[in-house]
Amino acid sequence: MNDSSWGAPQAGYWGAPEMQAAPAGPAYDVHDAQHTRPMPIVPDVPDAGRDADDRDARDERDRGAARRGGGPLFRDEKPQEPMSTPPPPQKKRAGRDLRAAIGVGVGLGAVIVASLFIVKAVFIGVIAIAVVVGLWELTSRLEERKGIKAPLVPLAVGGAAMIVAGYVRGAEGAWVAMALTALTVLVWRMTEPPEGYLKDVTAGVFAAFYVPFLATFVAMLLSADDGPQRVLTFLLLTVVSDTGAYAVGWRFGKHKLAPRISPGKTREGLFGAVAFAMVAGALCMEFLIDGGTWWQGLLLGLAVAASATLGDLGESMIKRDLGIKDMGTLLPGHGGIMDRLDSLLPTAPVVWLLLVLFVGSS
Repeated sequence: MNDSSWGAPQAGYWGAPEMQAAPAGPAYDVHDAQHTRPMPIVPDVPDAGRDADDRDARDERDRGAARRGGGPLFRDEKPQEPMSTPPPPQKKRAGRDLRAAIGVGVGLGAVIVASLFIVKAVFIGVIAIAVVVGLWELTSRLEERKGIKAPLVPLAVGGAAMIVAGYVRGAEGAWVAMALTALTVLVWRMTEPPEGYLKDVTAGVFAAFYVPFLATFVAMLLSADDGPQRVLTFLLLTVVSDTGAYAVGWRFGKHKLAPRISPGKTREGLFGAVAFAMVAGALCMEFLIDGGTWWQGLLLGLAVAASATLGDLGESMIKRDLGIKDMGTLLPGHGGIMDRLDSLLPTAPVVWLLLVLFVGSS
């Protein structure tokens, strides 16, 4: 090498294209290229000591944060997973306040039994009040959730008239009152704009049939000579069926009955409803109904368990379509009146018909 190779770069060193790839460092002769190793480019660091101190401080902070937060101490160290303790086993809980539900149920039962065996007319008034409140709950939820305005006034008046007509004139009177109520709903809705007329009157006729018309069969049960005993049998079998389904389903239920409609109902619960209702039916027909026999009670209990379950599923379908859990909040632990009538309404005509076939209408 000549002496000038350690000095400043020659003119044109950075400008010639063929020299662009030359390594940074001292100049060299071409014949020494195979013996020369390129030097790495080192950036100009104004204050390397201060940067090192900053890096040390940052590392120290990172280690402190890792120790406080439970994270890794070094970058390539995997964080330690916290030891997870298994959650304590949870007991099955009912979906409602059982104390409130039992208290309200006992209170309603006392009122019903007292009115049933003291004066029949008082019990007819209890049925009419339950029907009017149920209609109010149903029409209110239809309007809130679907914008359907079923006329409540003709439904309430016609519903109460249906109960009285069924008690006084039997099935013929109930059908006539039902027809007049439906006609009144059609005319009443004509006083408002035509938009939504069809869906409003359709919902009104459905509500008239679903609540008051089915409830007239309870009044027709009461019109017999042993009417209080027939109504009591109807109520006991429905309540026992629901209780058996709840108790057995809550304890042993594993297989869903209708998960898309009511996820809480199970096949085991249905078997419990059937077993409880058949036993109760045999006892009621043997000791409460004049001329009844135990085998008739078995059939009656089976029919009640089926109709009560279908009625419960039917209202669950309505509530699922409306996007609500309960029809109302009037009864603590139960929901609304309609939430208690769901099993009773479709069961009433079934009990009335079978009792007429077994022991007659009077």
